[in-house]
Amino acid sequence: MTSSTTEAAFLAVGRRVISREAEALALLSVGLGPSFGQAATLIMAARGRIIVSGMGKSGHVARKIAATLASTGTPAHFVHPAEASHGDLGMLTKGDVALVLSNSGETPELADIVAHTRRFGIPLIAVASQRDSTLARQADVAIILPQAAEACDTGIVPTTSTTMTLALGDALAIALMEHRSFTPEHFRLFHPGGKLGAKLLKVRDLMHRDLPLVSSDCPMTEALLVISQKGFGVVGVTEADRLVGIITDGDLRRHMDGLLGLTAGDVMTQGPRSVAPDALAELAVAMMNDGKITCLFVADPQQPGTALGIVHIHDCLRAGVI
Repeated sequence: MTSSTTEAAFLAVGRRVISREAEALALLSVGLGPSFGQAATLIMAARGRIIVSGMGKSGHVARKIAATLASTGTPAHFVHPAEASHGDLGMLTKGDVALVLSNSGETPELADIVAHTRRFGIPLIAVASQRDSTLARQADVAIILPQAAEACDTGIVPTTSTTMTLALGDALAIALMEHRSFTPEHFRLFHPGGKLGAKLLKVRDLMHRDLPLVSSDCPMTEALLVISQKGFGVVGVTEADRLVGIITDGDLRRHMDGLLGLTAGDVMTQGPRSVAPDALAELAVAMMNDGKITCLFVADPQQPGTALGIVHIHDCLRAGVI
């Protein structure tokens, strides 16, 4: 068999697997019924946490589902069924809800978790492919996966079934998230690091409060000292404690002739751009790029002209917003 023939065979299998799993997801979507809403309602009513469990490949999926729930406003964590039998059942208490995954519904390692929920009246949500399985029959709510062939021709490798379970977990998490009106700002609280966290930073998280400000009647000899001392390359100009203008390097160049004999009010550009403290830092970057400027004053939208801070393009760069 030539190399090109082998590569073509690999490609054909890859396409077959993805198509088979896509078809299964379509079946899952069409077949999703009242039990899904009942499961979400049980989770919403939980006073404690959602304890997600599964064995083997289902266990790996359970970990991901627990992480997705936790990051979208539904407190959750994963409990390994084998560890549960050796003390970790103490993590599952009244007020919690158990979400247990098993394709067959007969995974022996789950027996202790199931028995624990029944003994202490802890709501149990099952995800399985067999309606008459032990897990499904014991559960308060059972979500049954549609009958769909695994992606391998032998039918023994958990592939299609785990894909459906993973998608079902995502569907639950997003349904709960939207019901709670979970916003990007909430999301950032659970994702402070990385590019995502940076994109959701607010201006108030980056702004400086030690402002470069002078009054409009301030001599330019003093205004130049403030520009130098504060290090932002600009100075704001105020009248009656309200920001009315800004002096940039461009303003200095335009008034170079006789500059030291002028006041800040003579040199300033009136009506400087500003951004609200609760705006996303990404908006501040867009405004600076649009205006070809490097700084923005931060102003209270409820009190126009009240300068609260200043944000520099370099602050956004260091935080990873750009």
